[in-house]
Amino acid sequence: MSNQHQYVAIMAGGIGSRFWPESREALPKQFLDILNIGETLLQSTFNRFAGFIPPDHIFIVTAAQYVPLVQEQLPNLKPEQIITEPMRRNTAPCILLAANKIAAIDPDATFIVAPSDHHITDIPIFESALNKALDFASQTNTLLTLGITPTRPHTGYGYIQFDEELSKNGIYKVKTFVEKPPHDLAVSFLRFGDFLWNSGIFIWSAKSILQAFEKIQPDMYHIFNEGKHLYNTPHEKDFIESAYKATIGESIDYAIMEHADNVYVIPANFGWSDLGNWSSLWEKHDKDYYGNAASGKNIMVYDSENCMVRVKGNKLVIIQGLCDYCIIDTDDVLLICRLEDEQKIREINKEVIEKFGKRFS
Repeated sequence: MSNQHQYVAIMAGGIGSRFWPESREALPKQFLDILNIGETLLQSTFNRFAGFIPPDHIFIVTAAQYVPLVQEQLPNLKPEQIITEPMRRNTAPCILLAANKIAAIDPDATFIVAPSDHHITDIPIFESALNKALDFASQTNTLLTLGITPTRPHTGYGYIQFDEELSKNGIYKVKTFVEKPPHDLAVSFLRFGDFLWNSGIFIWSAKSILQAFEKIQPDMYHIFNEGKHLYNTPHEKDFIESAYKATIGESIDYAIMEHADNVYVIPANFGWSDLGNWSSLWEKHDKDYYGNAASGKNIMVYDSENCMVRVKGNKLVIIQGLCDYCIIDTDDVLLICRLEDEQKIREINKEVIEKFGKRFS
């Protein structure tokens, strides 16, 4: 099918606090080559979509402070391809803004929403699933997401239960969303077999998602709809700022997906990781015989297993007798913590800011 009405909105405004101290507010993880592959996560994400979507149909939604970084890392982008959020309000307002701007350009648009920090290894399967989703979304009033077959009872992911009997050519009606379940529940989900990990990649027509907001989140919808005639004009900046100030931040899952009755999922396994924390990076990283993932020029590891070690510069770092630890050494911060406790990193970061100000943030 023709891709003249197909678009992508890449969300790239987060701070990446779970990757602190390498990811900082001034330079978050999406702008880092965290995989050591010669390109940043944002560049990888853009290039992945540019393989089958016209590059000038790909929009980056980001915070105002990161616009120069986006321009530096994606120099061929036109200024109008960068959608600027005046403040952080989670993913629902971000997606509503992108939907309004894309709809103003092309009322018949169908678009993909994707985070900027995913790692995908099987590109042909990824493209195939998305082309299937775009085709379906362009012909139906539906909200689609891609679901990943779970490989373990991960408690940091959202889960999607699908109806195995309600299938349309491998596209299944969603029964329910469950956000970050406790371990026992996650174990039972794997046993049931009709649960998928929520990849956080969504596909819909601009009309369908705007209708969903109008029905489920009418207050948010009307705030953004008041400036319908201002989108993609010189006057939109002030309006968007006032709209964001009047809007409560909420995720798209809580705001829309958990309440909508027209949600479908496509199960697809394309080597997905959301790279949300150090553990997920450790899983994707090259490791030695003992499971240690080391990144740095001068690292020596003894009697240690399953550690994540990252060192900048030429410093010699020697690790001995550690198991399941995360050791991150930057220019001004050294973090040593157990990988199983890494969810505390965000809280530690907050306490660091309280004690030292923004110096180490």
